[in-house]
Amino acid sequence: MSTAVERILAGDERAIARAISKVEDGAEDASALMRALFPHAGRALVIGITGAPGAGKSSLVDRLAALYRERGERVGIVAVDPSSPFSGGAILGDRIRMNRLGLDSGIFIRSMATRGQLGGLARATVDAVTILDAAGFGRIIVETVGVGQDEIEIVKAADVTCVVLVPGMGDDVQAIKAGIMEIGDIFVINKADRDGVLRTEKELQALLSLVQRDDGWSPPIVRTVATENKGIDELAAAIERWRAFSADRQSGRARRAAIARWRILELLRDKLLAQALSRADVRTRLEELAAEVAEKKRDPYSAVDELLGGDGGAPSVA
Repeated sequence: MSTAVERILAGDERAIARAISKVEDGAEDASALMRALFPHAGRALVIGITGAPGAGKSSLVDRLAALYRERGERVGIVAVDPSSPFSGGAILGDRIRMNRLGLDSGIFIRSMATRGQLGGLARATVDAVTILDAAGFGRIIVETVGVGQDEIEIVKAADVTCVVLVPGMGDDVQAIKAGIMEIGDIFVINKADRDGVLRTEKELQALLSLVQRDDGWSPPIVRTVATENKGIDELAAAIERWRAFSADRQSGRARRAAIARWRILELLRDKLLAQALSRADVRTRLEELAAEVAEKKRDPYSAVDELLGGDGGAPSVA
């Protein structure tokens, strides 16, 4: 284990890739690996890129990462893709879409499947970010699968969240709900060379005026044309302004504490489930109940109650 940790801390790409695979697959030694790496994390700036499908998020990530590389930063990219409901594997491959970046030794790109997770995030995304952080990547960009309002989960992995919109997509801006408005630290209008950009910006400004943030931050609106590398410097500058603003504020510390609490609960939930399913009789009964529910002989709610011990309480896993 110590050798693997040392290789990750030294930035060995193969060791990093293997570590991320371990946490994705839930390997037995994944927890011990993460415990060893955690003290070495906490230095990177984690940037979340989220928004509707077709907004050009991947192009934006590509250009932003290239800008950071020009400035001498090592960049990690975690691209969360939709997953096949059958194999659990990623359907889209952001590494294919970012081929040019993949040739740069200072950039590490990893596609991760959501594996049914709501919120646009893979279960292991936060652990992957920790691994890249410990490996010395100063900027880590997390691009989520575009699934609308469920994207609010990105705040659990990112220090700063950029919500990407495009003009000319009907009532996209009006369809934004409070959750998305509240998580956006920066709003990006990509493909700003299209007609309707001014209208989109005005509508966004009007919506933002209705949201009162506790921390006093006024989210800026940045126009970009990622395919032409326009507005990327302005986006990077807005990200740095947010970082400076939130660095020593009480709200920043509260946000980090909330993220830590969520992470503990996620790990607790995973371990309790794994512990329950480690028993052969529980696994067998689960398959039997699944068949009964599929044939409408049983409802899933009573099935869960039975697995929990019949009273809706904690599972008996001793």
